[in-house]
Amino acid sequence: MVKYSIVIPVYNRPDEVDELLQSLTEQTFTGFEVIVVEDGSTIPCEEVVRKYTDRLDLKYFVKPNSGPGQSRNYGVERSEGEFVIVLDSDVVLPPGYLQAVEDELSTHTDAFGGPDRAHESFSDVQKAINYSMTSFFTTGGIRGGKKQMDKKFYPRSFNMGIRRELYQQLGGFSEMRFGEDIDFSIRIYESGATCRLFPEAWVWHKRRTDFRKFFKQVHNSGIARINLMKRHPGTLKLVHLLPMIFTVGTFLCLLFALLASVISVGGYVKLIGETDDMMRFCALVEFIVGAEAALLFVSPILLFMAVIFMDSSFRNKSIKIGFLSIWASFIQLIGYGTGFLRAWWLRCVCGRNEELQAFKHNFYQ
Repeated sequence: MVKYSIVIPVYNRPDEVDELLQSLTEQTFTGFEVIVVEDGSTIPCEEVVRKYTDRLDLKYFVKPNSGPGQSRNYGVERSEGEFVIVLDSDVVLPPGYLQAVEDELSTHTDAFGGPDRAHESFSDVQKAINYSMTSFFTTGGIRGGKKQMDKKFYPRSFNMGIRRELYQQLGGFSEMRFGEDIDFSIRIYESGATCRLFPEAWVWHKRRTDFRKFFKQVHNSGIARINLMKRHPGTLKLVHLLPMIFTVGTFLCLLFALLASVISVGGYVKLIGETDDMMRFCALVEFIVGAEAALLFVSPILLFMAVIFMDSSFRNKSIKIGFLSIWASFIQLIGYGTGFLRAWWLRCVCGRNEELQAFKHNFYQ
């Protein structure tokens, strides 16, 4: 029996699958099978898969579209390995990935996951998005890493492994369209199984290719957090509230800065139009106080922007990516925060029972 079954759901991504399969041929550890599940694609990857059948223990299946979670379950049902590793089609593995997993499994583990990085070939936008999703200054500390905020590590489906026996025992991924990987991770912990982060089992992850798609992804993630709270009471932690707090705080800072600017402008108008010395003095005070208040309210935002710019520029060795990372970080935090607030209002305040999702047709986009 093979040690690892690598399951890859794919939808209209033959080029991505080509890169991923090529990286699998370069693994220093052998003894694994690869299962590609075509999830109702209109642009199939069958020709790409066929190129690798002589170099990999490879299985290829085609099924009607149902989303990545159910496609992973479909692939696992047809797997033989002791461990199942699920990967997104937009990742590429370094040659030592499976060896890193093998080394970590010398300590008993039931489930695991690894971090992600940006490859040098990625576009500047992709690198900026990767920064916003992995930085400790955004939600990288929530998602898990060497500096994670949550004591537990919840593997994500782009790079996640689990004993096949446990996978089957838990019924695999649920029918949630978004947040299904966190739902699965929570159920792993609830079963009493061990789950760990494997820091050296990292992947290159392409993520979204533009900011519009990125916003849709993170907005749905914010919604998913409330859906998960409803499914698993008690799992919502303070760290999960940080993007919402950032969103509300940013809005209030900008609102108060705008009001203070209006006061300052009003004082300036009075200053240039008044001839009475006392009134001019009062107008000057109004102008100065308004300007200082506006600067005070906007300063936290400017400080955050400066930190992101400097950290990303240093990490990526690029000032351009540093600037793009500012925009990506605001999209990441505010997109998640607005999704969280939207779902909280509809489900917790208005009492809607059904699970919410804002963008229904983009789980592969």
